[in-house]
Amino acid sequence: MSTKNGNGLLALLAGAAIGAAIGILFAPDKGSKTREKIKEGLDDLKDETKEKFSKTKDELKETVEDLLSNSSYKAEEAITFLEEKLAELKKQNAKLQK
Repeated sequence: MSTKNGNGLLALLAGAAIGAAIGILFAPDKGSKTREKIKEGLDDLKDETKEKFSKTKDELKETVEDLLSNSSYKAEEAITFLEEKLAELKKQNAKLQK
């Protein structure tokens, strides 16, 4: 995940929390009811944040695994190429030694 996406997500969550808090605070309810709404809003925000974090963590894990797998494949490919070239050079060297 890029920093730009991370900042966007953080801004979205912060905006949602601030908007919900302002809406609740200006609502004409009793204090206990307002506190309950704030608590519910924070619980919802916490759940959303956990869900987003888990999704982002899974995506990052998948990206790292893909990168490592691809790197491993490329390394094996390079080793095979170098082994083939070494075999060719050994053959050429053997011809020159005769």
